[in-house]
Amino acid sequence: MVNWTNFDALDSYQALKNVDAVNVREVMSGESGAQRVKKYSVPMAEGMAYNYAAKAVDDDILAVLQKLSDEAQLTEKYEELYNGAVINTGEKRLVLHQLCRGQLGKDVVVDGVNKREFYQAQQDRIAKFANDVHAGKIVNGKGEKFTTVVQIGIGGSDLGPRALYLALENWAKTNHTLKMQAAFISNVDPDDASAVLNNIDVEHALFIVVSKSGTTLETLTNAAFVEDALKKAGVDPSKHMLACTSETSPLANNDKFLDSFYMDDYIGGRYSSSSAVGCCVLSLAFGPEVFARLMAGAHAADETAKEKDILKNPSLLDALIGVYERNFLDYATTAVLPYSQALSRFPAHLQQLDMESNGKSVNRFGEKVNYVTGPIIFGEPGTNGQHSFYQLLHQGKTIVPLQFIGFKDSQIGNDVVIEGSTSQKKLDANVAAQIVAFACGKDDENPNKNFDGGRPSSIIIGQQLNPETLGALLAHFENKVMFQGFVWNINSFDQEGVQLGKVLAKRVLAHDTDGALAVYSDLLEI
Repeated sequence: MVNWTNFDALDSYQALKNVDAVNVREVMSGESGAQRVKKYSVPMAEGMAYNYAAKAVDDDILAVLQKLSDEAQLTEKYEELYNGAVINTGEKRLVLHQLCRGQLGKDVVVDGVNKREFYQAQQDRIAKFANDVHAGKIVNGKGEKFTTVVQIGIGGSDLGPRALYLALENWAKTNHTLKMQAAFISNVDPDDASAVLNNIDVEHALFIVVSKSGTTLETLTNAAFVEDALKKAGVDPSKHMLACTSETSPLANNDKFLDSFYMDDYIGGRYSSSSAVGCCVLSLAFGPEVFARLMAGAHAADETAKEKDILKNPSLLDALIGVYERNFLDYATTAVLPYSQALSRFPAHLQQLDMESNGKSVNRFGEKVNYVTGPIIFGEPGTNGQHSFYQLLHQGKTIVPLQFIGFKDSQIGNDVVIEGSTSQKKLDANVAAQIVAFACGKDDENPNKNFDGGRPSSIIIGQQLNPETLGALLAHFENKVMFQGFVWNINSFDQEGVQLGKVLAKRVLAHDTDGALAVYSDLLEI
């Protein structure tokens, strides 16, 4: 029997309040630090590792975190989720994004439909469509092959797929698997759509309109903008536009589209990269085989998330350490710092994933909670960030936990040796140096050059960023956010916080305003 209990009602909550703090600078200095780096590392899927040596934990704290996991029934709740329980209490829905990546438990059947078979069928349909496009069996109005695919969507319909595309674009070029260039239109700002259209060959582009409901204002506005551009180019929009939507939306089976591919209400936008939302654009860009490899990596990570032992479950361990930092060390922010330019938009995806999921102040039953929940997430790739906001991270008054991601090999495979080392070695030297600099600091008589240290961090290390490791990274963070939501007893799968602004915006456009809303509307000449 699974019990949903507020965090502060658990015995483990009180135990964590009483544990002895760990001095990161002290334990990471000298031989002690060397031993920690070797000891505090957990294997991940696809040959990666989660190293948490520079976090403010020790064996005693880890033992309490294990008790927390057991008491809060975290892996049991995960099992409930993938076996089809109504986990999204706000919208009374199942949560099934992991099911897009493979079967984890028993069959999930809703209204007579096996959901794993449904998701697989959509992937199979998309694979056939993509292969036909690549083979020139599906062509534009002039009988010519499509060369570009453009995703039109916002939020989860943009951030995740865009991050994944950028992560694999150069890998695909290096490995000769890039089938089509991809671009993305998300912002309702007309300059966004115009900039994309001015940089592609419209006559040889396929456009994917992504909206589960088929009513998303920004997406429909941008779709109309693109449709107008196609008409002005003398092109029939219905020969260039696809829909990715639900089977009951106004976009489904619509003769305005070349074809329609389907998702459902059981996959939230920020979790939708594994669904048709990501499958369509990524299969067209890289080929269905590459998307299948991405899903295989994600599934492997989903399997490790079943482990009850937190030292064998990296996403659970990462989640629990994050909870300890947020609720007992009072760290409000986490920086995601990938030392990989290919992951340039991954922090933006994780920002939505984490903050939209766990930015809540009521529990699963709509009752106020008395403890803080999700952290603020931000980040940029290294080494760019070092020359930007690292100043505050090193010497500011606010301590920010750091999540590094690094790879031993580049995606290009033929790096150049400059001054005795390759570019990749220089990149990795920087991330190693930063971890130690943040943890150990440096004493100096000049206050401007003094570093207090004690800044906690972890690092995920892989051999190379490729489809499998990228999929495992995606699932690792999705599962981390899920486990933290379980600890805090909140619903990580709705997003009511984005709705109020939408409602007021519609009032502004309908000129139904008063008070401050009316004045701001006048200032902007709406």
